[in-house]
Amino acid sequence: MQVLGKPMRTIRPLTDEGAVEIIDQTALPHAFRLLRLSSLDDALRAIVDMQVRGAPLIGVTAAYGLAMALAERADDAHLHAAHAALAATRPTAVNLHWALRRVYQRVHGLAPAARAAAAWREAAAIAEEDVEQCRRIGEHGLRLLRACCPPARRWRLMTHCNAGWLATVDHGTALAPIYAAVAEGIDVHVWVSETRPRNQGLLTAWELSQQGIAHTLIADNAAGLLLARGEVDAVIVGADRIAANGDVANKIGTYLKALAAAAAQVPFYVAAPRSTIDFSCPDGAAIPLEERSGDELRWLHGRTGADAVGCLRQIDASVPVANPAFDVTPATCVSTLISERGCCPATRAGLLTLYPEEAHV
Repeated sequence: MQVLGKPMRTIRPLTDEGAVEIIDQTALPHAFRLLRLSSLDDALRAIVDMQVRGAPLIGVTAAYGLAMALAERADDAHLHAAHAALAATRPTAVNLHWALRRVYQRVHGLAPAARAAAAWREAAAIAEEDVEQCRRIGEHGLRLLRACCPPARRWRLMTHCNAGWLATVDHGTALAPIYAAVAEGIDVHVWVSETRPRNQGLLTAWELSQQGIAHTLIADNAAGLLLARGEVDAVIVGADRIAANGDVANKIGTYLKALAAAAAQVPFYVAAPRSTIDFSCPDGAAIPLEERSGDELRWLHGRTGADAVGCLRQIDASVPVANPAFDVTPATCVSTLISERGCCPATRAGLLTLYPEEAHV
């Protein structure tokens, strides 16, 4: 994707330095800043503080974090400790655990001296696979959108939170079909939900602006009205974990949009790669849902009247705040799942048509 007219990925390996460079997403959309991560502690901080966010990107960052940990010390004790520390950073996004397990399985049988290099290669492979999977999600999703959107006028699409290229290494999940449509010359407009409390919809608005794609930022609670008025052709979102039965965990507020879309008879699509699908998780009730600090709601981050970037308190510290980061959309509310292997119903049987090798789980 493009940033200031130049192609860029969200994470870039600095192989000769044993480090990676990331886009600091906590600075967006008010400033564009690159950060260098060169240690396990750097990777832990980046994930916890959401300098990187989005399930696929968290997974890739964790994989590189484990490689950097092994460059510091590669004995069994440190391998296990680093794996455990990274796994504990974010509980809901299963891509994190999938990527860590993959690197761990690649290196644990090796001699300590060979582990860091092998882990680095595996992390790089995971990153490249993510790019290709997201590109394919774009292709499959575009075919789906062609079937539900009118060919003779602008496509009016709605998304939630940020499931664009900022949430992956490149292309994105929910936004990948939109980028594919625009690349083919299709006229598209995107309704972008602001997504309280961290306003990650602002990241979607920022990256759509960078690509020159028409969009309008809306308050979260405006979505139902737009759907009821017939101003949306389809809703497309990403996911942090898809259970084996097709239930979907995603950023808080996704469920409400799914309900509104169902009432308006508008298709509700979920786009995610294989690493987001958890065949060992039976249903949405078994997905751990992260509860984050109430200060993410008490404080607003933005530009002051003097055009300086800063924080503004909107709720007193004494006010009790609940801040669940995710909710679960039942499979019955999902029209279609989109993955790198194609599209399927949000059911176990549907998922197994795409991933028959998981039938034993």
